[in-house]
Amino acid sequence: MDMDGVLVHEENAIPGADRFLSNLRKREAPFLVLTNNSIYTPRDLSARLRSSGLDVPEQFIWTSALATARFLEDQRPGGSAFVIGEAGLTTALHDAGYTLTEREPDYVVLGETRTYSFERIALAIRLIVNGARFIATNPDPTGPSPDGPLPATGSVAALITRATSVEPYYVGKPNPLMMRSALNAIDAHSETTAMIGDRMDTDIISGLEAGLETILVLTGISTVESAERFPYRPSRIVDSVADLAALLE
Repeated sequence: MDMDGVLVHEENAIPGADRFLSNLRKREAPFLVLTNNSIYTPRDLSARLRSSGLDVPEQFIWTSALATARFLEDQRPGGSAFVIGEAGLTTALHDAGYTLTEREPDYVVLGETRTYSFERIALAIRLIVNGARFIATNPDPTGPSPDGPLPATGSVAALITRATSVEPYYVGKPNPLMMRSALNAIDAHSETTAMIGDRMDTDIISGLEAGLETILVLTGISTVESAERFPYRPSRIVDSVADLAALLE
């Protein structure tokens, strides 16, 4: 399941989310909370959810940073990267055996941060021009904040692409690769797994392309009307996870 818009909204728990998680545990159903946010480590996100009244241990959280680190570990074990991002991304790459460097890295890895540096973006551009491969954790152009949308990974990636003519490979949603890495993390099979999300253009499409049942909740971005505009449909639409909690009882 997605996190923002499904379990929480602006760090407030969505009504029924705690009951839904509790019912999953009672059924001993394995689950993961997925997020394209690469800023925080799973431990950080677990603490943030706990402050919202939701108990989600860190081993039940899967981020685009973890998916990116898993992808790079499979592609080029023991490689090196120049990283624009925060602790969630750098920690994941370190744990995957990667060396972080500014000198001839194998990859430039772009993640989300609240302190984008012009100097580091300029260095990333030069490294890519000189042959480094370009990876980004997710294509989201904006992220939410109490004051309104903020530029996110996709927007900065577009800037770098415009300067280098090199498109990044995006690992996070809607790439079904993130779904498959999450399935592997909990030893689950697509035929017996559902993806719950609030966005048609990331959650639902990535679940659909990975062969999962897809459930759209109306507590986030997408509405019934906006969902009808897409050429694909979720398996079902519910008002919120509270409806799913009732089904599990």
